[in-house]
Amino acid sequence: MIDALRPVWPTAAILAAAVLVAWLGRPLPPQLAGLATLGPYSLLVGAAAVGFWFNRERIFVLALSMLAAFAAADRIPSPLVYTVLAILVPLNTLFALAVAERGARFGGAWRWLALLFGEIAVLYFVTRDLDRSILDNWLLRSQPTPLAARLAFAAAFAAAARRAWPNYTPLEVGIGGALVAFFVACTWLPDPRIFSLFVTAAAAMLVVAVLHESHRLAFRDGLTSLPNRRALEEHMRALQPPYAVAMVDVDHFKKFNDTYGHDIGDQVLRLVAARLAESSGGRAFRYGGEEFTVLFPGRHLAEAMPHLEAARAAVEAYKMTIRGEDRPKSKKEGAKRREESRKQDFSRTDMLLSVTVSIGAAEPGKRMKTTAEVIKGADEALYRAKERGRNRVSR
Repeated sequence: MIDALRPVWPTAAILAAAVLVAWLGRPLPPQLAGLATLGPYSLLVGAAAVGFWFNRERIFVLALSMLAAFAAADRIPSPLVYTVLAILVPLNTLFALAVAERGARFGGAWRWLALLFGEIAVLYFVTRDLDRSILDNWLLRSQPTPLAARLAFAAAFAAAARRAWPNYTPLEVGIGGALVAFFVACTWLPDPRIFSLFVTAAAAMLVVAVLHESHRLAFRDGLTSLPNRRALEEHMRALQPPYAVAMVDVDHFKKFNDTYGHDIGDQVLRLVAARLAESSGGRAFRYGGEEFTVLFPGRHLAEAMPHLEAARAAVEAYKMTIRGEDRPKSKKEGAKRREESRKQDFSRTDMLLSVTVSIGAAEPGKRMKTTAEVIKGADEALYRAKERGRNRVSR
């Protein structure tokens, strides 16, 4: 659970820092007063640039929307402008979250730029021609964040939370945090210092979210959600004896893949990854293909062996259900068909399959001193496990 919530901490830390600065901080000295506007502008432009460069459409949209809103609030201060901005920014974000991510660099950017320019044009005419009495409407009456703006923020935040669940992806967590910070900023629009501070915090959250997501993609396997081989190499460089290394291989995986298809093969890899993460007692990594690695920092091989045996047994004991082609997918349809023909047992169209793994383990010693040599020793032990009949742990 702690690992799953890891993307939340940077966003929460930035928001907490902004609250502390707003509460305890002092106004900037006159010679630094320009930072109150230069800081938000710089970070918002940076967030939009990072979103575009890393091809993250939603980050790009929210950063541009907040940049336009901050510029409008800075240049055309009026309750009507504040109301329009407080509604448009979360609505743009909600729309971006509702549609599929297409990437900012591959055709998506121009559509959002056109939308923003259209909104700026509307805002310009609104400030000139619209009757200010519209602010007396019950949806727009409460200033500076009317009910319409609060509803728009709530909807956008709920959409970001829904996108983030259950994996707490850094991008959606960052978007949710940025929406909260921008909502606070809008609430404090009459105070330029607080407004600038929380807009800056929102922009910082977006930049950190993109960097966090890029790090996650670089060091985590997309199929199994385990750390990948690059992450393994980073950990191996920091290892000091005592430690143990285990290499894990799925038995007969190619035959299994050819028989049941790559989709089922992917399910097998996810199953093995989950069992290793839960039962191995060490830190599991996806090494490549059907191979995994488990590290045991600070433990001798004798201490790691019972955990590896438990992980092997957990994989073997897990029964995976392969749905038959003629079995109805919905419970309602299945009940209907069973009612029509009680003699037919549709559960027989399912197959229960189990997989096994072979494991080889090693630790540093007189013959194996470097981490590369220990990995090679674990590989050799893995081959011995396969030669002895598979589904076993060898050292």
